[in-house]
Amino acid sequence: RITIIGGGIAGCSIAYHLARLGQTDVVLLDKGELTSGTTWHAAGLVTQFHTSPTLMRMRKYSIELYRQLQAENPATGWREVGSLRVASSRDQFKFLQRQVGMARAIGLEVDLITPAEALALFPSMSPADLHGAIYLPGDGYLDPSGVTLELARRARALGVRVHTQVRVTGLERSADGALSGVQTDHGDFKTEVVINAGGMWARQVGHMVGVELPMTPLIHQHLTTRPIPGHALPRNTPCLRDPENLVYIREEVGGYLVGGFEREPVAWAVDGVAWDFTQKLLPPDWALFDPIMEGAIRRVPVLAQAELAHLVNGPEAITPDSRPLLGPVPGVPGLWVAAGLSHTGFGAGGAIGDILAGWIVNGEPPYDVTEMNVRRFGPQLADRAYAAERAREAYKYYYVLRFPHDENEWARPRRLSPLDQRLHALGAVFGEKNGWERPNYFEPGQPGRRAGADQRGWGWNVPAFFDAVGAEHQAARQRCALWDMTSFGKLSVSGRGALAFLQQLACNDLDRPPGSVIYTQFLNPRGGIESDLTICRMAPELFTVVTGSNFVASDLGWMRMHLPRESTVELREITDEWSVLGLWGPRARDVLQAVTERDVSNAAFPYLTAQTVEIAGVETWAQRVTYVGELGWEFYVHRDDAGAVWDALYTAGQPHGLAPAGYKSLDSLRLEKGYRYWSADLTPSENPYEAGLGFCVKLNKGDFIGRAALVALKAAGLQRRLCTVTAACEPILYGGEAVYVGGQLAGRLRSAGYGYTVGRVIGLVYLPLALARPGQALEVEVFGDRAPGEVVADVLYDPRGERVRA
Repeated sequence: RITIIGGGIAGCSIAYHLARLGQTDVVLLDKGELTSGTTWHAAGLVTQFHTSPTLMRMRKYSIELYRQLQAENPATGWREVGSLRVASSRDQFKFLQRQVGMARAIGLEVDLITPAEALALFPSMSPADLHGAIYLPGDGYLDPSGVTLELARRARALGVRVHTQVRVTGLERSADGALSGVQTDHGDFKTEVVINAGGMWARQVGHMVGVELPMTPLIHQHLTTRPIPGHALPRNTPCLRDPENLVYIREEVGGYLVGGFEREPVAWAVDGVAWDFTQKLLPPDWALFDPIMEGAIRRVPVLAQAELAHLVNGPEAITPDSRPLLGPVPGVPGLWVAAGLSHTGFGAGGAIGDILAGWIVNGEPPYDVTEMNVRRFGPQLADRAYAAERAREAYKYYYVLRFPHDENEWARPRRLSPLDQRLHALGAVFGEKNGWERPNYFEPGQPGRRAGADQRGWGWNVPAFFDAVGAEHQAARQRCALWDMTSFGKLSVSGRGALAFLQQLACNDLDRPPGSVIYTQFLNPRGGIESDLTICRMAPELFTVVTGSNFVASDLGWMRMHLPRESTVELREITDEWSVLGLWGPRARDVLQAVTERDVSNAAFPYLTAQTVEIAGVETWAQRVTYVGELGWEFYVHRDDAGAVWDALYTAGQPHGLAPAGYKSLDSLRLEKGYRYWSADLTPSENPYEAGLGFCVKLNKGDFIGRAALVALKAAGLQRRLCTVTAACEPILYGGEAVYVGGQLAGRLRSAGYGYTVGRVIGLVYLPLALARPGQALEVEVFGDRAPGEVVADVLYDPRGERVRA
């Protein structure tokens, strides 16, 4: 029934966990021997530390699994020696303070230790530039082959068949597109489910059925030394990580194992890895490793005396965001992926088996794995050179400090709005999202530029752009502002049955007259929020779905996975065909009326409706909707006509004080209105009722995915609610900070920022119902200190929404 391709840590863990759930009609195939890909040359360090709730949960599970395996079979090779993560600069120490607070907010008991305490745990370290550290006694390292082979042994004992030296040469599909068989160099067979756990070959396996998996093999090296006379490392020495010096270190037979992450990583075999590259290494690249060794010697000076045993150069597959690719592949029923593990092979490997097995057997993952979902990447990453650059930069920043406001720098620009040059001329400072160049803010009178690692200039202090963003924010509140929002994800849903199909996905009622704009969510069977979108009914069986720039591929994938196989509905991404301009502010109607003969009064053009408006001779689809909490419209216009419409609106707006604005002011404006952001405030772990979106749920419209769960949740009563809070601190919150009530951890900020109109730092946090009341005192952890705050009204600006309906 189930075929697993690949016998590394992912494949063997999945086989074991499937068998534990009673799925024994399973075969695992490897073209070489087990562990003969990336697994066998891994350094094997495992830490539970992470500020992603999902990755921390996965790492904790993996460690518990390895601990259990070791207890039952001491030959497995798990060594629980603990780990140190040190800060070798003031910025890294501030980062560590922030990371510790975020980790505590998601349940990890961790604290900072002093330089002296760190030196006591790792005496051969230098005290130079040592600002502090964290210590996790439950961390450790393992024998990669030992753990993997033990999982395979247990899977076999439960009935899984494991065949090595068998290469998959093709995948078969039935007439309806579902996977139906596997072709190998030892014969073919039928199957229902294929799990592509092919490691650095997974991309090539995906190509067998026309699926693009954006992952690139990158060189990763580590060396071992012989024991240094008089300085042999004890076996119980903690693993050491020093990101500022780009290095990790652990004990290896009394000597040192030293590895790290270069600032200029090297891609390898971008066009595909040879099938016979099995249990092989690349030639050592000592010049590439020099910066790693130099950093290691700065932190542990005795390494300068070490006799080097050998330098291991083994490639590993890295995704564009250094997160694994997990889950079912849209458009190919029966195909699953567990690949691109990206630095977290053994940290996540044990848990990947648990997740994939539960997902396949139960139809849903056991918890939210959105950040790793295989459907998150768009078609632009089919360009291998582009995918490789994204992977290289993600690899670089695995250790190099990346500040929250820093932008990608490599492989830019990639996707340009037709307004790019106009925005440059107005002083736009561009960020990047899903390949799109988008104005973050404007510096009037300055030439436009592409932002990069700008935050290095001001560190963890108040952003240098704080006043510029404030000016754009106030323009929208007091006059009007104009945004280029071309990067919005746009999907067309058409054909007989389009309404019925979307009604099954959406919790809101879409059966409204053409020209209606509906805000809704797509839910999973548990009632969790998979997508947060706006849907416009253009015609009886024609809808346009609008979503975030970074979420369009995921949302399209969700729709494809739920489209009946015999459906006549057509799904099509139209993002690149249409530009979007956003005009909002109390003077927006004056500006629009100046450039069109259409009556755009409130009576003729009500809130949450759409119609065609001619601007500068261009037919423009206008939707009266807002994400900033002011009167205004989104204008959808063909790319070729975007410049003419922008020019007309911009020129007509000058007498009314119109200003161009960027995405950072958009975020500030929406926080004052309590508008939610999917992936931070809304995730598959939250339902609409606790997220304050119950008004979108229409239980009486008929059945939809998640309805039964919502009925049960409503009957049981809510346990928590998303609240707006303010904090008395500088505007240096980024989201993820721990929130305390009465000295006890109560939650973590999902979003955070500064509201220029209300003059306060604002955050959104889920709190237990007993605490979710205005006036409730609390504290927010800010770089190790606790700032006083309180729960406030959900909407701080125009709570009755009178301005948006004016």
